[in-house]
Amino acid sequence: MPHASDTIVTRFAPSPTGFLHIGGARTALFNWLLARKHGGQFLLRIEDTDKARSTQEAIDAILEGLTWLGLDWDGDPVSQSARADRHAEVAEQLLAGGHAYKCFATPEENAAAREAVRAEGRAFLGDLWRDRPHGPETEGKPFVIRMKMPREGNTVVDDAVQGQVTVANGVLDDLVLLRADGSPTYMLSVVVDDHDMGVTDVIRGDDHLNNTFKQVQIYRAMGWDCPRFAHIPLIHGADGKKLSKRHGALGVEAYRDMGYLPEALRNYLLRLGWSAGDEEVIPTKRALEMFSLDGVNKGAARFDFDKLDSINAQYLRHMSPEAVMPTIEPFINAQLDRPVDEDEKARILRALPSLLERAKRYDDLSDAAILFCNTRPLNLSEKAAKQLTADNRVLIGDAIKELEKLADFGADQCKAALALVAEAHDLRLGKVMQPVRAALTGGKPFGDLGELVEILGRAETLGRLRDQYSPGTD
Repeated sequence: MPHASDTIVTRFAPSPTGFLHIGGARTALFNWLLARKHGGQFLLRIEDTDKARSTQEAIDAILEGLTWLGLDWDGDPVSQSARADRHAEVAEQLLAGGHAYKCFATPEENAAAREAVRAEGRAFLGDLWRDRPHGPETEGKPFVIRMKMPREGNTVVDDAVQGQVTVANGVLDDLVLLRADGSPTYMLSVVVDDHDMGVTDVIRGDDHLNNTFKQVQIYRAMGWDCPRFAHIPLIHGADGKKLSKRHGALGVEAYRDMGYLPEALRNYLLRLGWSAGDEEVIPTKRALEMFSLDGVNKGAARFDFDKLDSINAQYLRHMSPEAVMPTIEPFINAQLDRPVDEDEKARILRALPSLLERAKRYDDLSDAAILFCNTRPLNLSEKAAKQLTADNRVLIGDAIKELEKLADFGADQCKAALALVAEAHDLRLGKVMQPVRAALTGGKPFGDLGELVEILGRAETLGRLRDQYSPGTD
């Protein structure tokens, strides 16, 4: 845990080869929380050295995803590719200091050596030219610059999540720092950038842990302080297998489009592999008070859509109808294939307190809200259609007559009118309400029938009932 006097600097360093996936979003969140909790800086670096796969579209998607999640960064994003000259400068310094060497081995020679040591059950260390002198035969030949790794002893990393992790130096390969075309490799660039950006704490996936042992050697050779490392477990599917699209390995924008709230997704990602008592709903302010790397689990987290839905539903229930309406309106417009009108908006606003009690996401909330739009004749679900038997249509006809008599179309008055129909047919009230509800909702769920009728109003209620009593007339 950093000392209170330290200035914490964290970073998120995605590769712009695709969307901001859910694992990257959680990594960004942990870095953001640690920096914000300690009044430090959260920096953003775009690791775009793979020019063949990096795209501006992916960069835009990453920035948009972070912005939607509410993870603001300090300063301008840093482009790793723009710093290639600086990376090469450090490689030359390592070469001049005896910590690196020129390797003239061809790809074919490396491949043959790799196969040979593999046959002996050993790892290829890439050290064909480690101790070979340069002679006339190397003049004009292409070469790479490799790091001269220590061969004796161990490298120990005190990881904030994994604990003390040790590797024998004898298994560390002499990694390439500069390629034959003079371009720097990721392993060099990430170290130089983290040092130059003043990064104090590196929080990243535990798939990078093996890289850390090698990167530490660059820090030491340059005489730089190492950052504190925290390697967090990856996210698996609910079945414990590697996360795939069917498990939830989607871009952040997909969760937005599915109707999740950014604060709910942040909350869920926080608890995905991080433990802090029994609290489930943890608003951002509370998260900033509670967060520490001590709570990060060592085992892989399992993504669970049902759990995410549950948390999202709890956030929805605490939102006001006025706050929800602008967000669900685009979903409703898409379903209607037209803009929702002012009368429909007014009905939906009145219905939202009830709808929010049942909703899990914006998309199913908007689907339920369609009930209060002018979409006659309604499309009936199979269950609703079964309610509209010939006998029940007679009950609907009588309900229309009683409702037409009402001067006040309030919930209680409408229920009283339906009670008169039930009494006239010697039925329980529910036997009348069921077909009336089916005719008014088409099978969509809603709570109290009296409230539904009151919100729909006289004209829409009677119109929907007439559609089912005598289809095709109003």
